[in-house]
Amino acid sequence: MLVSDLPTPALLVEKSRLEANLAAVQARAEAQGVALRPHIKTHKCPELARLQVESGAQGLTVATVREAEAFAAAGFDDLVIAKEMVTEDAFTRIAALQEEGVRLAFCIDTLAGATAASHAFAEHAGVDVLIEVDTGHHRCGVRWDDPEADDVVRRMTRLPGLRVRGLLTHGGQSYIGPDEGETLREARVRAMREERDRLLAFAVQLGTARLLDPAEAVLSLGSTPSFSVFENAEHDGFRITEARPGNYVFHDAMQVALGTAPMTACALTAQATVISTHRDDDGTDRVFVDAGKKTFTTDTGDGTSGYGVLLHSPSTMKPLPHARIVGLSEEHGWIDVPGGSTFDVGDRVRIVPNHACVAVAMQSALYVVEGDTVVDRWAVVAR
Repeated sequence: MLVSDLPTPALLVEKSRLEANLAAVQARAEAQGVALRPHIKTHKCPELARLQVESGAQGLTVATVREAEAFAAAGFDDLVIAKEMVTEDAFTRIAALQEEGVRLAFCIDTLAGATAASHAFAEHAGVDVLIEVDTGHHRCGVRWDDPEADDVVRRMTRLPGLRVRGLLTHGGQSYIGPDEGETLREARVRAMREERDRLLAFAVQLGTARLLDPAEAVLSLGSTPSFSVFENAEHDGFRITEARPGNYVFHDAMQVALGTAPMTACALTAQATVISTHRDDDGTDRVFVDAGKKTFTTDTGDGTSGYGVLLHSPSTMKPLPHARIVGLSEEHGWIDVPGGSTFDVGDRVRIVPNHACVAVAMQSALYVVEGDTVVDRWAVVAR
């Protein structure tokens, strides 16, 4: 089947770019002595996860219990839920996965949450947990510089039914972009060092208090922008042991804007059809396509312009000059082309989404392509 024969909107994955992205990040992980535990919320696709494991990944990261169940059903048995679990429903489902032989851990970051997990697992086989640390993103986690953290962690480690495997953080501040006077690379290096060094400092603090053993503790970090410049380090015997980037498999317009990857590394594009064209009084052509919020999302990021990048040439990944996706409704994309365009109703266009992870979560399938040929169809699960 040709790409042009697919119904639209459709998400396409260029096989060669995907394979290059997998190889590059696996090589960085191995060079820096960390296990790669990729976050599959980006693709939610068992076939792609198998490629990651075959490339050398050691386990997977998921965001929800539903994702854990779906990937366990697909045969993956080493999972970390990189989020706090606090409800009875979540605990019951996690226990069921454990009974099926899945090795699974989740996050804790408060004594209340840890106590709830303890009550659920104390009379069973127990459960592995990772203490989430806030190293600057301010989403969840014990603050890395909290002077009272020793006491909180000590009380967590004493709770029955919990096995504290180590620490986990997410350097989401790497998506903020550069400070004044910084280059894009300098901004990513700064964010990486914050994420890495603050996690190591927290580990040393707990090690000094005899609450964490450097020979056994998992120290897990990860974001695609910060991992693109990651270099490991050692603080008093502690080193980063694990990385959890996710977006790297596809990259997207956000990653290009942050300098993480060039446009030619973007493996995921959305194909849409032109359904209407109109010319404004100022000579701007407004082109409407059959893909909107439910395909591209309204996410924007530092350095992005509009809601995606319209390509002039999918083969070379060159953007169409001056074209800008200025608006989205649920099923329509609004594209302005100053000076006029050559688009006709029925034409197919290709667009790089701003945020690949959300785009994939709205679809049921990914179409793997080699140039103009569709070579496979991969299901998207746990939507």
